Amino acid sequence: MNNYTTILRAHGLKVTPQRLAISDAIGTHGHIKIEDLYTLMLKEFSSISLATIYKNINVMVQNSFIQEVKIPHTKSVYELTKEAHSHLVCSECTEVEDISLDIYDFINKADSQTSFLIQKADVVFSGICKKCQ
Repeated sequence: MNNYTTILRAHGLKVTPQRLAISDAIGTHGHIKIEDLYTLMLKEFSSISLATIYKNINVMVQNSFIQEVKIPHTKSVYELTKEAHSHLVCSECTEVEDISLDIYDFINKADSQTSFLIQKADVVFSGICKKCQ
């Protein structure tokens, strides 16, 4: 198991049982929707509210401990922050996978073709996963 206590502190976050449980759930599942996280958290913290989950997620995103992955036409999922990468999303089962692509190639190409100052890029590919094919 990862030492989420150390990692949370390194991101300037107070270590709480709820944040440790959120970290573990996201680390275990890779990508998770808030509603699924809430269901998991209720098993460990029977009186936790959805508002508490959102509050913790927002603080953890603001401190770059986790990141939101915005998926077109569905709810966002959350993952532990790691190296820049893109995502594959199954249009059948909505499973999300990481794919290692040099996103900076996309940014550099867009930079060279426009006068737009690009600050962030998220690339999400949609298709059908192996299980659903």
